[in-house]
Amino acid sequence: MDSKVSTEPDYDLLVIGAGINGAGIARDAVGRGLKVLLCEKDDIAEHTSSASTKLIHGGLRYLEHYDFKLVRHALKEREVLLRAAPHIIWPLRFILPHHKALRPRWLIRLGLFIYDHIGGRKMLPASSSVNLRKHIAGNDLKSEFTSGFEYSDCWVQDSRLVVLNVLDASEKGCTVLTRTEVTDLQRTQEQWNVSLYEKESGETRTVTTTAVVNAAGPWVEKTLSLDEKHVVTHGIRLVKGSHVVVPKVFDHPFTYIFQNEDNRIIFAVPYEHNYTLLGTTDVEVDGQPGEQKIEDWEVGYICKSASVYFNKEINKDDAVWAYTGVRPLYDDASANASKVTRDYKLDLDTKSGAPILSVYGGKLTTYRKLSEDVLDMLTPALGVKSPAWTYSAVLPGGDIADSNYEVFVEKMREHFNWLDDDVLNDYTRNYGTRLSQLVGSAESMNDLGIDFSGGLYQCEVDYLMRSEWAKEVEDILWRRSKKGLVIHDEGVSRLEEYMMAKKTTVLANTDDELKLANREELISRSIN
Repeated sequence: MDSKVSTEPDYDLLVIGAGINGAGIARDAVGRGLKVLLCEKDDIAEHTSSASTKLIHGGLRYLEHYDFKLVRHALKEREVLLRAAPHIIWPLRFILPHHKALRPRWLIRLGLFIYDHIGGRKMLPASSSVNLRKHIAGNDLKSEFTSGFEYSDCWVQDSRLVVLNVLDASEKGCTVLTRTEVTDLQRTQEQWNVSLYEKESGETRTVTTTAVVNAAGPWVEKTLSLDEKHVVTHGIRLVKGSHVVVPKVFDHPFTYIFQNEDNRIIFAVPYEHNYTLLGTTDVEVDGQPGEQKIEDWEVGYICKSASVYFNKEINKDDAVWAYTGVRPLYDDASANASKVTRDYKLDLDTKSGAPILSVYGGKLTTYRKLSEDVLDMLTPALGVKSPAWTYSAVLPGGDIADSNYEVFVEKMREHFNWLDDDVLNDYTRNYGTRLSQLVGSAESMNDLGIDFSGGLYQCEVDYLMRSEWAKEVEDILWRRSKKGLVIHDEGVSRLEEYMMAKKTTVLANTDDELKLANREELISRSIN
């Protein structure tokens, strides 16, 4: 690589990886006045951050591992995030049936008491005992489960949480490059010389930056290896977590948390209206990140574990979708993968020249606090003068009065009274107050453009390509939304054609807004 010498680097901070940690760090940094570049080798949230159980939670089971610090921090962040994004994060009530052969009732009650009080809970209701003979959630359980407990945590649209952090960072001035891989890192005392490979164009270019944050998740060690001067002092353990989606097993808003005989737990979560999300596993894996697939035995394990509790037996053949992700956990030498801490470890290296900070581990729930800690550690090197700011800041679309989502939806229903109710609910849940940007000047359902099926319309596709870095069909169907569950095969084909034509048109007309608008109309006509 040709070295590039500059007395003033192109950027103050390069963040590698647009998972939840990288997105949060980039947002926090640019909001403090730094010039930031965020690079992601694939799509935003394509890997670990979109493969979660979709929960903002303290982690009740971590209390058994005496990880009180993690639980306390996560519970505090739970309500911070609920206020920041009430459209994509909302409260859930969890039902924990008491399995008489497993943990004793007193131990569960003690754990829930700690869970209620350790994090300064204010917005969410406390835990309580429940009689499953009378509670609606007991109707779908086997008769031996007669009692249990109820407590609060939150749901999150995980990949949208990541995208909204990137969107906020971009609107504050961060440069965002997706499908752009960092291929080389060369360090001097003052700065980094960084080679970037842009996958779409096939071009390589060099930028300079004062500091680097390595938030590459499962690729954190691979990224460190690009720097010849770095000595690895920490390690990661790659732990695979898999989930299964089946047609809905129950028809009520409660989520179940089931105890297993192997001391793990399984969640059963209402999912996308007509489905139930089941998971997860904890399997330590080897090999290169990104190569792992969900295995047949994992699907069987999840279905069998849930069937211990439900009246209806769940079989592997019931699965309509399954996904897996690799968690890059900090290696704390635990013998059991389930007991490896989910807390994060930050490693700052300044010994060999310009600073590089690597992120190990972490959870969706604690990403904001992690980001603050990263900026605090980098302050001496970067001279950050602006204070932490994200605690009381909302994410794009989350500026809903008093965080009252239900009132907001009613106002949108009055304003957009022509919108189909299912479409309205979908748009308010995913985009919040950005709904008006998505709908634009439309005044009828026909104005939304091409109906690709499954509730996906042209106006949403256009918005996601224009504003949220969606470039491929999977970006839209499985990360910006979950419409991949319901869209027809013909709709997928039409979507592929439309996106390809739109990308070609945009590339050919980057400076001519009028021609671009006319060509979008021609594209629409050509595939109708």
